[in-house]
Parts: sequence; structure tokens; C-alpha cells
Amino acid sequence: MDNLRYPIGPFEEICESTAEQRGNWIMEITEMPSRLRQAVENLTDEQLSTPYRPGGWTIRQVIHHLADNDMNSYIRFKKALTEENPTASSFRQNMWAELNDYEAPIESSLVLLEALRSRFTMLLHGLQSYDFLRTFNSPTHGLMSLDTAIQRFDWHGRHHLAQITSLKKRMGW
Repeated sequence: MDNLRYPIGPFEEICESTAEQRGNWIMEITEMPSRLRQAVENLTDEQLSTPYRPGGWTIRQVIHHLADNDMNSYIRFKKALTEENPTASSFRQNMWAELNDYEAPIESSLVLLEALRSRFTMLLHGLQSYDFLRTFNSPTHGLMSLDTAIQRFDWHGRHHLAQITSLKKRMGW
């Protein structure tokens, strides 16, 4: 079951990352929306309504969750860059996934992801190495640097994309 839930494995932080590693994460962050769009482009409504694992979210819910997470992450970064150790807001992702907007067509969230990540990567490209040392307080993870946050953000997108692509492979779609 863990292979279905974490097809790329759980998050593993790289301590004291390099500028080259951050550049690679930013590239992955930039490319993720087009990879996601490609992964879901010909799926039927029935396929989008299929959970990626037993008891897991549907593909549609995963896509809407990614948009919600990106909005929250972008705000966390901006707050950390403009405030001293702000407390980041959290959201009850499982409860959000049950709200009726998660039944909406996925196009709105795909467009939102493309736009948000365009803005986010513009912000990230303008940061200096010392900016990644800035911190915020996460209700779930405690004090976190932007260096760790960018790693988590990149992993999170790849993690959910892999849930979708591994389901497609298992189902022969």
C-alpha cells in the first residue's frame, strides 16, 4: 500500500542544499504543470473519478488539491520573505477534498497551477542563496526554512503526479 501512496517514496530533506540543486528543483516546479496536463489530457470522467489507491483521492481530487496546495505554498513563501518567522496557515486537506468545488472540471485547476507556478518560479528565480535561509513556522512541521520548503514543494508535485501516472500504468490507460 505504501508504494501506491508514495510511489516516489516519502519526502527526504537534503540539508545544506546547493544553488545547483535549488535550480533543479525550480526547473521541476516549472515543468510540473505541463507534465500533469499531459498525464490527464485524454482521461474520461470515469477515469478522473477513480481513486489512485484504495481509500485514496480520485484523480480529480488530486488535481484540485495540487492547486489548493500551490496557493498556500506561494503565500507561505511570500510571507517568509517579507515577515520574520511568520506562522504559516494550514488547511485541512482531507476536508477540502470533500467540498463541492473538488467535483469541478479539472481545467480550472490546471490553468490555476500553470499561472501560479509561473508566478512562483519568477519569484524563486529572483531569490539569493541567503533568502532560502528565511524561515516560517509550520503548524505541522515546526520551524522550516525556505530551503526545506522548496524541496517539499517540488517533492509534493512529483509525488502526486506519480500517483496519477502509476494508476494509469496499473489500469492500462
